[in-house]
This record gives sequence, C-alpha cells and structure tokens, in this order.
Amino acid sequence: MEFLFILLAIVVVCGVLIGPAMRRRRAGREVTEGARTAVDPAGAYGFLPAERLDVRLPGPDEALLSAVQEARRTQDWKPAAELLARTDATSAAELRWQRVQTLAGAAAQELAETPGTGGMWLRHWRVVAPKDAGGAAVQAEFLVQQALRDPSSQDFRMILEEARTVCAEASLLAPGDPVPAIVELGVARGLGVSEAEFQSLWERVVARAPQHMGAHLAALRYWSAKWHGSQEQADAFAQRAAAGAAPGSLLPALPLFAVHDHLPDVNLVPGLYQGVVVSQAIEAARFAVAGAPADHPVLPHVRHLLVWFLVRAERYAEAMEQLRAVDGHIGAVPWSYEQDPVAAYLMYRALAVAGWEQGAGR
Repeated sequence: MEFLFILLAIVVVCGVLIGPAMRRRRAGREVTEGARTAVDPAGAYGFLPAERLDVRLPGPDEALLSAVQEARRTQDWKPAAELLARTDATSAAELRWQRVQTLAGAAAQELAETPGTGGMWLRHWRVVAPKDAGGAAVQAEFLVQQALRDPSSQDFRMILEEARTVCAEASLLAPGDPVPAIVELGVARGLGVSEAEFQSLWERVVARAPQHMGAHLAALRYWSAKWHGSQEQADAFAQRAAAGAAPGSLLPALPLFAVHDHLPDVNLVPGLYQGVVVSQAIEAARFAVAGAPADHPVLPHVRHLLVWFLVRAERYAEAMEQLRAVDGHIGAVPWSYEQDPVAAYLMYRALAVAGWEQGAGR
C-alpha cells in the first residue's frame, strides 16, 4: 500500500511539472506552424514572410553584409579592412564592435563548415597586413569565438591565451580603440580570471568607452551565475550601469538582460512576467529605447528582447510596436539562443498579433 501511495505521488508530481511543459511545447509548435498561414505578414501588418527573415544581424547593415559576402565569395579581405578603417573607434565604437564580432563570426562559421580552409581570408588579412588594427581585432574575436565553441577542448586555454596576445597587439595598433579590451573581456570570462583581475580589465574598458552598451553586455556575462558570478552580482552590475547612464544611452536596458539571463528553466511563479522585478526592467528598457538615437547599433538587440518579455507579459500592443521596428532581421538574443531562431521569432510574432487582435488592436 505504501508503494502505491509513493507511485501515485510520483504520477501527480510529473503531471504538474511535465504536463504543462509538454502542453507549452505542443502549443508553441501549433502557433509556429500556423504563423505562416494564420497571419498574413506582408499584407495585413507589413511583416516579412519567414523566408525573408535575416538571421545574420539584429538590424540592417548593408555595408557589413556586403563585406562578409565578398569575403566568403572571393576570399578577399580588403572590403572588410576598408569597412573597419572607415568605422571610427571613437564616434562609432558600438558599430565597430558589432562589425568586428560579425566578421569574426563569419570566419568562424566558414571554418566550421570547411575545416582547414574555411575563413582563409582572415588568415590572408593578418599575413598581408599585420599592422592593420582592424584585422588584429577581428582575429582576436575569432579566436575567442573558436575557443568558446568547445570549452571542453584540450586547446581551450591555449587558444584563449593566443587571443589575449592578439588583443594586446590590437590595442598597441589602435591605442584609443575600446574594441580590443572588450574582446579581452571574453578572454577573461573563458579563462575564469579572478574578480579583481576582471575589474582591472573593466576599468580599462570604461576609461575608453564608459557608455558602451556592447561592452556592458560582454561584462554582464562574467558576473552571471552561468559563469563566475551570481544573480545578485549580475543584477548589481546592471543596476549600477543603468543608474550612471547618460542621456540617450541604452544602459537603462541592461537590467532586462540580467533578468533574462537568470530566469528559471521552469516557471512555477504565476504572474512572473507581470511582477515588480520584470515590469521595472521592461519599463527601464522602454525608456532607454525611447531616448536612444534611431541608428544606435545595439538598439535592435534591446527591441528584440523587449518583444520576448512583452509577449510573455501579455502586453501585445507594445510588443507590436517593437516588432514593427525590428521585423526582418532576427540575429539577436533571445532568438539566437534557440535551435531554430526563425521558428522562435515567428511564434512570438504570431502570439503578439493574435493578442493584439483580441484586445484593442481592432
């Protein structure tokens, strides 16, 4: 009899925890499958169909995509070098950082697709123009991305140490450029340096670019519970940055990224996304978006995360507002964390449209 009671308890618990999760996954699949037909994205709302969604970037940057495509097609590194040479390290530090990341990611992806020969254009760049600061920054970021693809590799630390050396070289080639120091934040995170050593590196970064949103996002990951900190440390870092934000800065949105990074895998809290913590982070991010320059390179990142939170908070009209601003490019968190970014984005877009239509939309 006691065994039967235990078995019954297991069945009940599994029903509580697994049943809703299975229903959410099934509902998500149904919404995703219906998103292409139930909603006419190009007609009713001007949204793009699935096949035209670009997963490479969070927002438009035709010059960058052209350089990436040319490097992939012809293995010519010169368009990429010229693009970075035109991207000023002071006035366009956020854009320079994003372009370095994308170029490095393109080379890493090519190498993954064609081991040994992929991304040869980056190697040619470094050999032919060893004093090019842009090429050094891209190589350093490339090495970081390569190492973090497989932290269990026996070459993990060796690759990161090489990246650190190239970061130092890039800094010497362009003393005012914050990008090499930002790349080194990824090196420090991967190597698990002490808090004191990381803080020293962080002070170098903010001395060059105190309001750099990309740098703060990179540093936030070190303080995350998933790496070397805790939820409390990540929240404290994000709140301090938000409190010191200058007018037009996106830093008030940083707490929303900290919240997202520490959400439970299974939500057992009713009204979590309508709660005080999440609501305050959403409002701070909306404030940042409203005050930021329209061409801020990191602005689409914030808008994409807002879509995710606003849909979960059932604030569909506000989600639609963000969707209208970013639809077309989806290379951003949270979609980039998903196995199928397009399907995940389509699901949230369909939920926003359906919720908006049922509410005040029509």
